Amino acid sequence: MKLKSLLLRYYPPGIMLEYEKSGELKTKSIDLLNLSSSTDVNALVEEIQKAEPLITASRSDQVKLLIQRLQDKLRQHSNHKFYLFKVLRAHILPLTNVALNKSGSCFITGSYDRTCKVWDTASGEELHTLEGHRNVVYAIAFNNPYGDKIATGSFDKTCKLWSAETGKCYHTFRGHTAEIVCLSFNPQSTLVATGSMDTTAKLWDIQNGEEVFTLTGHSAEIISLSFNTLGNRIITGSFDHTVAVWEADTGRKVYTLIGHCAEISSALFNWDCSLILTGSMDKTCMLWDATNGKCVATLTGHDDEILDSCFDYTGKLIATASADGTARVFSAATRKCITKLEGHEGEISKISFNPQGNHLLTGSADKTARIWDAQTGQCLQILEGHTDEIFSCAFNYKGNIIITEECIFLQWKMMLGVFLQAGEDLFSRNN
Repeated sequence: MKLKSLLLRYYPPGIMLEYEKSGELKTKSIDLLNLSSSTDVNALVEEIQKAEPLITASRSDQVKLLIQRLQDKLRQHSNHKFYLFKVLRAHILPLTNVALNKSGSCFITGSYDRTCKVWDTASGEELHTLEGHRNVVYAIAFNNPYGDKIATGSFDKTCKLWSAETGKCYHTFRGHTAEIVCLSFNPQSTLVATGSMDTTAKLWDIQNGEEVFTLTGHSAEIISLSFNTLGNRIITGSFDHTVAVWEADTGRKVYTLIGHCAEISSALFNWDCSLILTGSMDKTCMLWDATNGKCVATLTGHDDEILDSCFDYTGKLIATASADGTARVFSAATRKCITKLEGHEGEISKISFNPQGNHLLTGSADKTARIWDAQTGQCLQILEGHTDEIFSCAFNYKGNIIITEECIFLQWKMMLGVFLQAGEDLFSRNN
């Protein structure tokens, strides 16, 4: 094996290695999830060299510089305010979902008008209208981090694969017998998975458009679906109160997570694939050991259904959003509640961490989105302007742009910060 180049990954902190093996270019990552501004760089480089043969002594100075750049980034916790940048009335009928590409340079919207639209984030210009579905376009996604393909899942029981650059439809995936309500690309962008009201999930080959596997075993609708970071396992959450974990390369069910007593609302892996977080209408979230499927903690405290839940990029923090109008932050290590986010006057349907992990974004039925301090629970800013409940919101990769969604889109930019960070790339290449 021969190391070709190093790539700096800011969120979560890590170094990507590009290397050649048997004439083929491959990549692997060194995750630095516990990196802090006070970490001893020399000691860390020594540890990396012992664990990774590709990092030889001749590369040690280069690795030190990369780690120092990561530490500099960790010190840049921004507290700039956001201002309303653009209002987009995107479709003739209500919207269903929004998704950003990894860099945040463009985003997509799904709608009841049976289309998906591609938008330029900076200008607000409509780039493409993806037409062809015969019913509501409900589930949408980019194949991040590449961002050159888009998948759309529809109530017409099909999924379509599109070119993000030209709007051309590559494939139409047919096989489900009911509405498609969730979908996800694997990290390698070789597969797309779809979850349906027909109680099954399907894996599709992006290259040839063929069905690879059908994942059967749930007894009710599948409403949540995602791959782990490695792409070797996939998780499905169902209205049958259970979550199933599957092998992506065989379609075999690894185990079923049984413990919730109501419908599942969210299910996902943390970054290092060691934990699984599930949220449920039973007012709880559960934390599971991803290696054996055992429940390690039940996160309680909410008075109503859990509508969304998430990890931060490093997997150290967990956030939960509820129909009781509050959100909570838990430590993944201690399983204890760190802080409670109070202030919304309606249910919170969406919650997410910024890439830096110090702020949280919530969207609510009270027609506002809010930004919070993830450690103290203090509300830092209220984003107002919507005339109906917000059911989707998201940060871009840098954390300096927010998109919030109801029937129209409001786009927010970080005051000052957007200009300071405009020159950053997703990965900084160091040859």
